[in-house]
Amino acid sequence: MKVVIRTDASLHIGSGHVMRCLVLADAFKRAGHTVTFATRPQKGDLIGLIKQRGFSVCELNLPSHWLEPTTAADYAAWLQVDERQDAQDCMSQLNNVDLVVVDHYGIGIKWHQSVKSQHRCKIMVIDDLVREHAADLIVDQTLLRTPNEYQLLNPTAHILSGTDYAIIHPDFAELHTDSLVGKELKNKPRVLVSMGGVDAPNATLQVLKALKCDFSEPPLVTVLLSARAPHYQQVKRFSEQEKDWVTHIDFVENMAGFMAQYDMAIGAPGSTSWERACLGIPSIIIALADNQLTICKKLSDVGAAISVDLGSIDNDLKKAYQQLLADYAQMRKTNLELCDGLGVDRIIKNIPLLFDDVLRLRCAELKDTQQVFEWQCAPETRQYALNKSVPSLVEHQAWMERKVSNSKDYFYIIERVNLAEVHPESVGVVRLDMTSDNSYILSIFIAPTHFGKGIAKQTLSMLDKQHPSIIINAVVLKENTASHALFHRAGYIKIDEENYIRPPIE
Repeated sequence: MKVVIRTDASLHIGSGHVMRCLVLADAFKRAGHTVTFATRPQKGDLIGLIKQRGFSVCELNLPSHWLEPTTAADYAAWLQVDERQDAQDCMSQLNNVDLVVVDHYGIGIKWHQSVKSQHRCKIMVIDDLVREHAADLIVDQTLLRTPNEYQLLNPTAHILSGTDYAIIHPDFAELHTDSLVGKELKNKPRVLVSMGGVDAPNATLQVLKALKCDFSEPPLVTVLLSARAPHYQQVKRFSEQEKDWVTHIDFVENMAGFMAQYDMAIGAPGSTSWERACLGIPSIIIALADNQLTICKKLSDVGAAISVDLGSIDNDLKKAYQQLLADYAQMRKTNLELCDGLGVDRIIKNIPLLFDDVLRLRCAELKDTQQVFEWQCAPETRQYALNKSVPSLVEHQAWMERKVSNSKDYFYIIERVNLAEVHPESVGVVRLDMTSDNSYILSIFIAPTHFGKGIAKQTLSMLDKQHPSIIINAVVLKENTASHALFHRAGYIKIDEENYIRPPIE
């Protein structure tokens, strides 16, 4: 399956959307799918990291002029261009896509509709804004979110909601079991301060200064802040000046193993909230944007975290820290109950439900003449055809009339049937032409837009079921390595360099 992930990172957007999409992309890759990221180059993007992680990147066109968000929720400025323009730009550079994953607050129903009007693909949306989409699957990992909140606006979509579907690295699930063992809080707790990859309001430095001011002997603090952050140098200088109790790190490869060292955290309530919960790390959370307020409230309501307003760090951080120490054991237990780290596995297992397709063989009719002709003339079809010459339409029409009326041969149109769609889609042709010795010679070609989807292999399996008692021969040019592999996997016996046979099946 070919998967495209449409997401962005920037100094305004932050890095969270891309980071969780990388986790999802790794899972798709492990499942044998091909993943391409579609993203717009801009300040603070993570294109280099995406490529470093082994994924191809489709870099979208730059806007004619750059938009500056007027508010934290100015999501149109996050996208930088009109939704339909973005959709056109994205999909014009990508072909034969099966699934598009969208993780972007600036993309909504107009984008989805534009893509679906031109491409036969499924759309999966990662969101937490409870809005209308034209998606087949919606994933919202917000704590206590229910499908009912989406279904009124999205009655036909499949909804996966709540922290059971939190998109975090599988390493966290492996450490979750170990974290269930009781943990004693040390006299001098180890605290992780992590405000995301960008931290535009510089909450990190505010937290560090408040800890220094409020405590004669501050806790042992590790700050995780990347060099991409606009206030990186300020935080780095402070950490160096306070190296007795502050350690600064700008990048971690094994995030789960790294976080597991800490007793508590102070951070933003993004996807890392579920990472902390999975490891049983109570936290003080500080919303850096309006879209994080819901998560803040819900985590506070269930007793998994203590919320402090961005503008009240100086006044409220000490009280929150003391409360966390007092309630540590119960908060740790609550966190462990929120997330087991298996969300990505659950999402991947739901993907096949979007492709509830079956293939069937329908006897070819004269109405198929034009479609078969177009496939016959495609360069991809002629490349390995035994007869390289391209027929004229008149020649093809005469050939179709003969083939359709021939009662000794079998001439099928391969159709893809999706239970959610009204009309089946024709995706290829397979023929069994009788020879003088009453065996059959097989000819098969798939529509170029459906290459790489396993359709030919499934078709050969269907022929085995429908025609088990006949002898089927196949001729494959020596250089057609893909077809050689196909017939080998299908159990055909290789006679020589270019000939295969499938005896009757007992």
